[in-house]
Amino acid sequence: MTQLHRTEDQIVAVVLALKHAYPSWGPKTIHSALYRKDPDGCWPVVSTIGELLKAHGLIRPRRKRHKVPPHSQPLAHAIAPNAVWSADFKGHFRLGNGRYCYPLTITDNCSRFLFLCRGLYGPDLPATQQGYTDVFREHGLPNAIRTDNGWPFAMNVLGGLSPLAIWLLKLDVLPERIAPGCPQQNGRHERMHRTLKAAVASPPKGNLSAQQRAFNTFCHEYNRVRPHQSLGLGICPADRHVHSHRPYPEQLPDIIYPDHFMIRKVKCGGYIKLHGRPVYTTRR
Repeated sequence: MTQLHRTEDQIVAVVLALKHAYPSWGPKTIHSALYRKDPDGCWPVVSTIGELLKAHGLIRPRRKRHKVPPHSQPLAHAIAPNAVWSADFKGHFRLGNGRYCYPLTITDNCSRFLFLCRGLYGPDLPATQQGYTDVFREHGLPNAIRTDNGWPFAMNVLGGLSPLAIWLLKLDVLPERIAPGCPQQNGRHERMHRTLKAAVASPPKGNLSAQQRAFNTFCHEYNRVRPHQSLGLGICPADRHVHSHRPYPEQLPDIIYPDHFMIRKVKCGGYIKLHGRPVYTTRR
C-alpha cells in the first residue's frame, strides 16, 4: 500500500471523498482521519495520499517559506485543559451585503478545543463579553486567557486593563497579553485561524446569519471530525478536552483585599488620589 499504482480503487475513492468533503484538509489530516475511522485498516501512508491528491489535481504546490523559530515560553504552562485559553478577533472581512464581519474566537491551548467562533459586526465590548459569558456558562472558567493588546482585550491605561480585563480579574481569571508585534506567542490560536480562513472565510456569505452557520459547521468539524496532528494520530480536540472544575458565578464575588493594601476609590475622571496627587488609572 505504499505505491500509488498499488492503491486499491475503493481506498482511492475514500481518500478522494474526504478531500472533496473537506477541501482544506491536507494529506496528514486525511491520513489521521482515516486512522480514526478504522485504526486497523490498511490505509496508504501520508506521502502516498499526497501523490494521489496531486494526481487528481487536488493539491496546489505551496510556496517555500523560511521558518522562524517558535517563541515557546508563554505556552509552557498550558499543561492541562483549561489552564490557558486564547481569544482573538480573526481578521475582519466584508460580507456579501457589504457589512464587515469580525469573528471572535476562543480556544483551549492544551486540547486545541474551539469553544467559540462568533461573527460580530465589530470588536464591541458588550458583544465580546457576552461571547465570553456564553462560553464560561457552558464550559466553566479557565485559569488564564491570552490575547493580543487590541481593544477590547486591553487599552492604553495603567496596567493596560480594559473593562473586559477587569471583569476577568473579578472572576479570578488572569488576562494574559502577548508582547506587541509578537503573534507567534499565541501561535496555536493563530494556526487555528489559518485553518478557519481556508475552510469558511472565502468566499464570504451573503449576511451574518449565513456566515454564522458556516462558522458553526466549522466548529463541529474542527472539534469532533478533523484530527489534530499535535494531539496524536486520529485524535480530535473533543477527545482531549474536559469541562473546567470552576463553574461560572452568575454573581461576581466580593473582592477581599489584604490588610496591608492601601485602598483607593477611582474617581469619575478615571484617577485615584495617592499621597495627595492624582494618578490616572483608567477611563470612567
